[in-house]
Amino acid sequence: MQAEPKKSLVGEEYEVEVGPVAHGGHCIARTEAGQVLFVRHALPGERIVARVTEGEEGARFLRADAVRVLEASKDRIDAPCPYAGPGRCGGCDWQHAKPGAQRRLKGEVIAEQLRRLAGLTPEEAGWDGTVVPAEGDKLPAGEVPKWRTRVQYAVDPSGRAGLRRHRSHEVEPIDHCMIAAEGVSELGIEKRDWTGMDSVEAFAATGSQDRQVILTPKPGARLPLVELDRPVSVLRVDERTGGVHRVHGRPFVRERADGRTYRVGGGFWQVHPKAADTLVTAVMQGLLPRKGETALDLYCGVGLFAGALADRLGEKGAVLGIESGKRAVEDARHNLAEFDRVRIEHGKVESVLPRTGITEVDLIVLDPPRAGAGRRTVAHLSSLGARRIAYVACDPAALARDLAYFREEGYRVRTLRAFDLFPMTHHVECVAILEPAAKGS
Repeated sequence: MQAEPKKSLVGEEYEVEVGPVAHGGHCIARTEAGQVLFVRHALPGERIVARVTEGEEGARFLRADAVRVLEASKDRIDAPCPYAGPGRCGGCDWQHAKPGAQRRLKGEVIAEQLRRLAGLTPEEAGWDGTVVPAEGDKLPAGEVPKWRTRVQYAVDPSGRAGLRRHRSHEVEPIDHCMIAAEGVSELGIEKRDWTGMDSVEAFAATGSQDRQVILTPKPGARLPLVELDRPVSVLRVDERTGGVHRVHGRPFVRERADGRTYRVGGGFWQVHPKAADTLVTAVMQGLLPRKGETALDLYCGVGLFAGALADRLGEKGAVLGIESGKRAVEDARHNLAEFDRVRIEHGKVESVLPRTGITEVDLIVLDPPRAGAGRRTVAHLSSLGARRIAYVACDPAALARDLAYFREEGYRVRTLRAFDLFPMTHHVECVAILEPAAKGS
């Protein structure tokens, strides 16, 4: 006999008291029946009315929005962005929280992930519990830092650019994104008709005046004539292969970090203007490179950390970078061509590293994707005997899981630092410095 489908609870409302923050930009609450709610647009300690956005009877948890605030937190402010709020743009998670409160919430998430997934207290991780704002971003409540140098706009059926709603393919048309860097805003993407396009990505380099627009057309659509408010290079994504092709202008932008210029044609580059320098400084202060040492830069992108290491290791030092993105590898090789003892290999870290024959190394930097490095890669890295390892992480859960694996392999966390390089969102960047456990005992 076929079971009856469970009743959807979407649209149901519950009056609840909001509990602690959870990883992902929401807080935890419970219905009177004990069902868990992951609630957006709420803050810990508030009493709210939560409206269910996803879930059904008997589900382990429901997703919901705070649609009415009955008792507000002292950290609550009116969201400065007119497109923030229940059912609206999903780009920002904490527009309704004071800047200092946002950083405290991120710190609580990091601490909870360390405890739950790595079995570490902040003290055991060498972390003071603070999330450091990017220099110059200490803004008063109600002001929004214009930090996002790369914005991907979705296009609605009418050809208007906007941003995706939370956990949805629906487009929220906007006139202006408040967290977009000035170099992105001045392109005027929101003012144009993008009929036939699936998405439009705008990139404003902070190390130069380079501006770039990447168009992803719908199948069979013709590219529009792009006449923006300032000079810009235009690229398009091939609908069949996913490859990126130049339409006009340079196929790359130029960025500056650590006193060097980097060509960025398709690889990853941090979107906050101060992120690259902030992270290089944190990594180099943690590693303390010495002349003549050998180093690995894993998931190396266009060579940011490899370049910083090469500068500090000198002519007798050596750096191997590994990156899976073909265009990023091309850029990294171009960016680091002056260094005879820097080599960049193309492929996945877990596949390429074993083939190199490397059995020992002095220093390791890894900046893995959001999923983390994983147990197998961590075990391999730990076998190389590095005196210090710098782990750059954009996801505290993945970081905590990998730190647990490193501990199993004989490494301890020496220090951990956290940086608020994504204001108004739940994202946070961490730099953990590890060393062999025997040295810390």
